[in-house]
Amino acid sequence: MKCQAIMNIMEQLAPRRLAEDWDNPGLLVGSPKQDVGKLLVCLDVTEEVVMEAVYNHCDMIISHHPVIFKGMKKLRTDLYQGRLFQKLLINNIAVFSAHTNLDAAVGGVNDVLARAAGLERIRAFDSDSSRPMEETVGRIGYLPEPMTIDEFAAKLKAGLGAEYVRVVRAGDKIIRKVALCSGAGADFISRAAFLGADCYITGDVKYHDAQLARENEIHVIDGGHFPTEFPVVKVLAELISAKAEEAGERLEIICDTASRDVFEVI
Repeated sequence: MKCQAIMNIMEQLAPRRLAEDWDNPGLLVGSPKQDVGKLLVCLDVTEEVVMEAVYNHCDMIISHHPVIFKGMKKLRTDLYQGRLFQKLLINNIAVFSAHTNLDAAVGGVNDVLARAAGLERIRAFDSDSSRPMEETVGRIGYLPEPMTIDEFAAKLKAGLGAEYVRVVRAGDKIIRKVALCSGAGADFISRAAFLGADCYITGDVKYHDAQLARENEIHVIDGGHFPTEFPVVKVLAELISAKAEEAGERLEIICDTASRDVFEVI
């Protein structure tokens, strides 16, 4: 299967037009013309992931976070980034990344998170962007039955397979309506409260974000950046596999098993 054919599949699943202007999705390493027989899907392109791809004889990696995000001024192979790209190029491994476009896409990162949280009647919410509501990154939905913050936090932790979650309590408010944004979405706390959410799920919540949540009387569950996004890896692999099969293409796909959350609780 040609790399370009896989890129076409990704364009169907996570159209580039959904990406934020500051983002850098797309084919970042390799050529559209190269042959791909085996593909690895991951969240981050790290040295461990690249070595896993090399060990499994993969020809391409599809990641959520772009392997090239900011401009590079040097590519020294004695430094981490240089070593990473050296391994990719020596082993002829292409890298394609789908970032904020996969966040916003139907069936993408945020829909996977919403399902892990057990939400129903899920829809996108307008994050004050100029795009149609269905193309925004946030999601909002309802629990099948009301829960306390402790009950819901425990349920979410289990759904994500996370070692821990952090909770910001907004009193004794019962949770019925939930908003979320995977990764680092604390900027939307006020918007979630305005939309009537009782709880907001995201990651990378800072101290003053937590204070803002209390002021807005909305519970917040910080599930962590990695746990709120990593579940999309398996789902994306399944979606790509189904699209390739529909096209009559032969493509072997594996999921990253090397990555772990960079944070630990001691």
